[in-house]
Amino acid sequence: MALSYKARRRWSLVVLLVGLPVWIVAAVTLVGWLDRPPFLVELAIYLGLGLIWALPLRALFRGIGQADPDAAPAEKSDDSQA
Repeated sequence: MALSYKARRRWSLVVLLVGLPVWIVAAVTLVGWLDRPPFLVELAIYLGLGLIWALPLRALFRGIGQADPDAAPAEKSDDSQA
């Protein structure tokens, strides 16, 4: 079952406002448990964790910045003759 445009917008907002901060705290906690890895290893961990959350949710975010495809087209007013 595919989500509607409005449902995808709402879920993407929930993911960005709630899920992403929780994921960031989890990533920092995970790296904090390690015994101060070298800089490049720490950078690789953060880059990997940064991609891991985004790849599964790619379909949810696709097209969210576009106009609603299900909405009726708005009529254009001709104000240029004034």
